[in-house]
Amino acid sequence: MSNEKAISQEMLQAFKTDYRNNVQYQVSQNAIIKNGIRNVAINHRSLIDMKYHFSIEIPTGKVTHQKQSGRCWMFAGLNILREIVAKRCNLHDFEISQNHLMFWDKFEKANFFLESILETIDEDTDSRLVSWLLMAPVQDGGQWDMYVSLIEKYGVVPKEVMPETFHSSQSGVMNALLTVKLREQAAALRKQRAEGADLSALASQKQLMLNDIYRILCLCLGEPPERFDFEYRDKDKAFTRDADLTPQQFYQQYIGVDLGEYVSVIHAPTKDKPYGKSYTVQYLGNVHSGRQVKYLNVDIGVLKQLAVNQLQDGEPIWFGCDVGQMSDRDTGIMDTALYHYEAALHTVLRLTKEERLDYRESVLTHAMVFTGVNLVNGKPNRWKVQNSWGCEPGKDGYFIMSDDWFEQFMYQVVIHKKYLSPELAQAFEQQPVELAPWDPMGSLAVLRMQQPNE
Repeated sequence: MSNEKAISQEMLQAFKTDYRNNVQYQVSQNAIIKNGIRNVAINHRSLIDMKYHFSIEIPTGKVTHQKQSGRCWMFAGLNILREIVAKRCNLHDFEISQNHLMFWDKFEKANFFLESILETIDEDTDSRLVSWLLMAPVQDGGQWDMYVSLIEKYGVVPKEVMPETFHSSQSGVMNALLTVKLREQAAALRKQRAEGADLSALASQKQLMLNDIYRILCLCLGEPPERFDFEYRDKDKAFTRDADLTPQQFYQQYIGVDLGEYVSVIHAPTKDKPYGKSYTVQYLGNVHSGRQVKYLNVDIGVLKQLAVNQLQDGEPIWFGCDVGQMSDRDTGIMDTALYHYEAALHTVLRLTKEERLDYRESVLTHAMVFTGVNLVNGKPNRWKVQNSWGCEPGKDGYFIMSDDWFEQFMYQVVIHKKYLSPELAQAFEQQPVELAPWDPMGSLAVLRMQQPNE
C-alpha cells in the first residue's frame, strides 16, 4: 500500500538524480566538506568594506570580559556607568563589580520564581504557564529594566570590593544546582498546597527556602559587602580614600544617574505589536515589585534616529540584538553580506524580520553598547560596538555592525526620555499591552562568550 505522506524510493531517486547531475553541487560539496560552510561562504568584500573608522566615537576604557557566563546585559549596563566613575575620579580605567549584581540578581530571581509558583499554585504542572516557569528559574539572562531594578535596590561597588569568582565567570554548574533546588522547593510548595496548606503558611515556608538560596550564593559568589572603603590613585598619582560607604551611597556619590529617565525602545515588526504602543511581558522580571519590564515599539527608522541622536551627544547606548546572525567572532564583523550562504548551498534563505520573530528563527540574545557611528551625509552606514568578550575578538574587543545588519537583527535600544518626541513619550507612558511569557519580546540577553568557530 502506498503512503503519500512517507518518503518513497521514487522520491529519493529523483533527489539523487537532481543532485548528481549538477557539477556545481559537487564542487560546493568538496569545498564545504574540506573547509566548512563559513570559510567557503565568507565574503571578502565585506571584510574590506567594514572599516573600524567612525565619524562619531565615544572614548571608553578597556573592554571587559564576561567569560563563560550569560551576564552580557549586566556587563553592558555597568560598562556605561563605569565611564562616569573613571571621568569623575580622573582614572585611566575602572570596573564596577559584576559579581555583586549577579549575586543579587540570582537571589531576586529565586524569590520571583517562588512567588510565581505561589501565584500559579492551583494550576496543573503540565499547563503551559507552569511548564514555562519551570524551564529556567534562575538563568543568567536579563533585560534593561531588570538591571535598573537591581541598582535601585542594591547599588553598586567597585570590582575589587567584590571580585569575580570561579562560578561568577563559569556559571553553568552553579545555575544547574540552583535550578535543582528551586524546582525541589516548587514541588514542596505545590505538594503542601495539595495537602491543604493555606497561602499564608506557604509564604512563610518560602522565606525558609530563600535562606537556602542565600547560603548557596554566598558559598559560590562570596558574601556581598554592606560597607566598604573606596580607595584609588588617579592619573596624577594622587591617592584618595572614601571610607565606610554603602553600595547605595557609592552609586549616588560617584555615578548619580537617574536610570528611571531611560526607556527601552524596540523594533518588533509583527502584526500583534502595532508601532506607537508600549508593551510588557507577563512573568518577566527579577526584583518582585521592582521596575516593570516595558518596551515602546517603533519603526526601524525611528529607532535608528534615536540612537544616532544620543550618540551625537556623546552618550553610549545599551542595546539588544541577535548577535549570532551573520556575524564573525574573530573579525568582530556583523554584516548581512558577510556570508554567501545562499550561493554556497544553492538555495534561498529569505525570511523577513517579521517572519524570523514569528517562526522563532531570531530573538534578542545578546546585549552590548554602541560607542560610535559612522555618518555619511547624515545617515549611518556602520556602528561601533563595545562587547564584553574580552580584548581578543574583533578589534581589541570592539565589534563593527553594518547599518543593514542593524535593520535586520537589532531589536532594542535604551534611550533617554529627552530624545523621544512628545507623541512617543506619551505612548510610552500608556498602560502597556501585556504579552504572553513566551512571546519573542520576552527573550533575555543571555549569550555567553562565543568560542572560535562556533
